[in-house]
Amino acid sequence: MSSANNTVSPGSVAELYIEHHGWLQNWLRKKLGNSHRAADLAHDVFVRILGKSHDIGEIREPRAYLVRIGGGLLDDHWRRQALEQAWLETLAAQPMPLAPSPEERSLIIETLEEISRLLDGLPPRTRTIFLLSQLDGLTYPQIAAQLGTTVNVVQKAMSRALVNCYRVLYPC
Repeated sequence: MSSANNTVSPGSVAELYIEHHGWLQNWLRKKLGNSHRAADLAHDVFVRILGKSHDIGEIREPRAYLVRIGGGLLDDHWRRQALEQAWLETLAAQPMPLAPSPEERSLIIETLEEISRLLDGLPPRTRTIFLLSQLDGLTYPQIAAQLGTTVNVVQKAMSRALVNCYRVLYPC
């Protein structure tokens, strides 16, 4: 590898790790305010890189590349934290006999994360149509009437939403 901010020479993920792991972990620690979580996310960045099928030698700006991947993982972390907080607030409002077990809570949070990921790339109207159909159980004509649109528009939005969900669940 060449200098710390220049192009990565054709080589391995190990070289990228050796030269930039400390810097990346520091960057994440500043964003998170938690050195242990920063270490976990830095590790996850390199796991993601190992899962990529491109040549490491093609990376021109290693730190920018690491920040892009780390930023995505940070977004996931913040999203999960927000979902967990919302769930804990909802849970706190429940009477004790209705409170789920720790295992049930974990499964619910994982499910909420999955739903959030599935809906993340959808335009707001498409997301609304999808949620009205899947969560509220409304029919396409009911959704069209509620939103003041046509059944055809609802069908097309649902098709886009389902394609998006499929792509998230089964990436190429």
